[in-house]
Amino acid sequence: MRPPSRPRTTPRPDRHDRSDRPVPASGERVRTGAVPRVPAGPDRPDSGGSDGPGANSGGRRPGAGPANGKAANGRAAAPSAASGPTRDRAPRGAAPATAPVPAASGRGAVVPAGEPTPPRVSTAMADRLAERTAMRRHRAWRRVVAWVLVVLVLAALAAGAFWSPVLALDADEVVVTGEGSTVDPQEVRDVVEAADGTPLPRLDTVSMREQILGLHGVKDVSLARSWPHGLRVTLTARVPVAAVPDGGKYVVLDGEGVRLGTRGSAPSGLPQVDVPLDDARALQAALHVLAGLPPKLAGATEQVSAATQDAVETVLADGTTVRWGSSADLPLKVEAVRTLREVAPDAGTIDVSSPELPITR
Repeated sequence: MRPPSRPRTTPRPDRHDRSDRPVPASGERVRTGAVPRVPAGPDRPDSGGSDGPGANSGGRRPGAGPANGKAANGRAAAPSAASGPTRDRAPRGAAPATAPVPAASGRGAVVPAGEPTPPRVSTAMADRLAERTAMRRHRAWRRVVAWVLVVLVLAALAAGAFWSPVLALDADEVVVTGEGSTVDPQEVRDVVEAADGTPLPRLDTVSMREQILGLHGVKDVSLARSWPHGLRVTLTARVPVAAVPDGGKYVVLDGEGVRLGTRGSAPSGLPQVDVPLDDARALQAALHVLAGLPPKLAGATEQVSAATQDAVETVLADGTTVRWGSSADLPLKVEAVRTLREVAPDAGTIDVSSPELPITR
């Protein structure tokens, strides 16, 4: 058989014991925790005076002292040295007192017992809003920088186009067309070459056009830039349609009555208009009839006369006289003349002043 275990002379340390926990006074009831074990020995105070380990009086706990906290002589028992510091007993039913806890700042602060826990404020939303604000500000700065760069590039391009010789006009690349027989092309080139070296974007084509229109024989002109250094000039020259006798000379006129020059003899291929130059209305009516004739009929016309603006007559190469009256309804009158020349080729006079009732003689 297994022999009985020997009694322990050294008490087992309590795992719930805390060296910093206050020990209650003798006779005080321990409210929480386990009962501490007191080592046995000759120095251990005992009310019963017994030497044996674990001996006590009346079955009381070791080290508890006399009942009701009084010694045998009626005086209050002094607390033993092993008891540690004493504390006041809290009334029954009251919450246990706690030592004041120093306030802590930041997270993990200790809140004293019985006080409400302060609400926790989350900074996640504030951080998110700050991040969005920073991103918005960053995007705004990016847009500003982009616009500044665009403006700088456009300014550089404008400076290069308007002030640099990269797009300057070169006189050798000027092309003039449509001068005809009444316009001197060298006069047109002189006007254009005066702007040689000027950048094409700064070229004043309006002023240049007015100067060319003032030249002799120019009816109209158009200017077009030919990048990067050229200029194309397209002229519409005035065409002479008649010659008016004036004091032994002949003044050449176009269809609008503009004088194109003076000749010493009658120009070949041009009909003579027997109208005073100072009679503008009669002269304009005669020139209007000449301008409205078809090419075949105009080529056969040798002479035009107009006593008034309503009495225009032409003489054809075969001697036929055509009385046009005024220049009104000219297309209808031309068609009537064609028909009558086919129907009555031997007619010496054709009167179409009233195209609805033409007359031949």
